[in-house]
Amino acid sequence: MTTPTYDDIVAAARRIEPYVHRTPVFTSTYIDNRVGAFVFFKAENLQKVGAFKARGAVNTVLSLSDADAAGGVITHSSGNHGQAVAYAAAIRGVPATIVMPHHAAKVKIDAVRGYGADIVFCDQAERATVLEELRTRTNSTVVHPFDDPAVIAGQGTASLELLEQVSGVDVIVAPIGGGGLLSGASLVGAHAGIDVVGVEPELVDDSYRSLRDGVQHPATGEHSVGDGLLTGIGSLAFVILSEAGRRILLVSDDEMLAAMRMVAARMKLVVEPSSATVVAALVRYPEEFSGRRVGAILSGGNVDLKAFSA
Repeated sequence: MTTPTYDDIVAAARRIEPYVHRTPVFTSTYIDNRVGAFVFFKAENLQKVGAFKARGAVNTVLSLSDADAAGGVITHSSGNHGQAVAYAAAIRGVPATIVMPHHAAKVKIDAVRGYGADIVFCDQAERATVLEELRTRTNSTVVHPFDDPAVIAGQGTASLELLEQVSGVDVIVAPIGGGGLLSGASLVGAHAGIDVVGVEPELVDDSYRSLRDGVQHPATGEHSVGDGLLTGIGSLAFVILSEAGRRILLVSDDEMLAAMRMVAARMKLVVEPSSATVVAALVRYPEEFSGRRVGAILSGGNVDLKAFSA
């Protein structure tokens, strides 16, 4: 599988521009003072489908040949990528099937259905097997959630935009599950000569261990409130992030929920726990960011509002 390049990200930005939002950047004096840094929040929670995943899915589906698109598209997802593929398929005018775990959040299930896709439910550990059975039966094309050059190139456009919107950024911070968003950020950061740091829940720390040990570890199988980050690091992401020497910071579920409520209270933005990892990391590790201009990607806002209750 070919590793995507910075030029691929630039091309993706042109391809997807008519179909995705150029999301705004927000600041918070309260968070700046708390961290001792200048933080610029790229609000991908306000993106189409409520998450950055629209970027990668649209880029990939629009890049397919007519032959590959003819049988429709299929993917597995806990929600955000599923919504994104359903949205992208609607743009292309092809059917979409989304394999989802039984524990997927209702708000994400409803959204996938709202974009017109078919859903097949299964256990978390069976998603890849079920997907392959369906792909063979329907002759559809897989749009992988993260381990695909076109997906990574599309996700990288969020960081590309961020650096166009904010001058003098010293470091980009983004969540990591499969690694598509962070890999794209890493490629953009490498081109710009700036640092890139990932954040992951303590309960699913395979990316942290993989980059620390130089070995691609599988996902732990644990559960976390950051349901969008339960997948193991992808092979492409592992290569890209390892070669760039990127680091991962860990945060607890309680810290993610507290950060989510902080963003709602101080910035009036709704973000999901997976997205709140970056804010939790800023608060937990202020020494990492003190005095720096930080670009923080708020990856999504598809959250059950009951999560805001204390």
